[in-house]
Amino acid sequence: MTDPESSESDRVPGVVEYTLPGGWRVLAGRTDTANDYLSLRLARPNDRWFHVRGLPGSHVVLRVPKGAEPDRETQERAAAIAAFHSRARGAGTVPVSCTEARNVSKPRGAPPGTVTIRKEVVLKVRPMSEAALAEFRSGPA
Repeated sequence: MTDPESSESDRVPGVVEYTLPGGWRVLAGRTDTANDYLSLRLARPNDRWFHVRGLPGSHVVLRVPKGAEPDRETQERAAAIAAFHSRARGAGTVPVSCTEARNVSKPRGAPPGTVTIRKEVVLKVRPMSEAALAEFRSGPA
């Protein structure tokens, strides 16, 4: 699912990019400001948005090209990346919220990195290992 656009992570400090099997692109914010930019400006309505439930962590966006639909395995890999980029990194199974990016919004006056979501599905995944993550890494730190 290669997206013809240039790599957004090259232009945004604090965003790291991964490429999953099938060419699916995943972007993860590493700071509150990067999370805001990724979730509210870069994410397109059909992209999938992930975040570990109840703990601080990265906002993670799975790019979904027009007309495509990610399979369960791809979504679980993106969720495992979100789990790795959170305080639950060393945990066993972690609940990760997933929704279409169109369902992510920022409450008025909320601090950077704070969003509200609607229509979530909870995926229970193990955080991706550092070795597996390195395999998928495609952008700068």
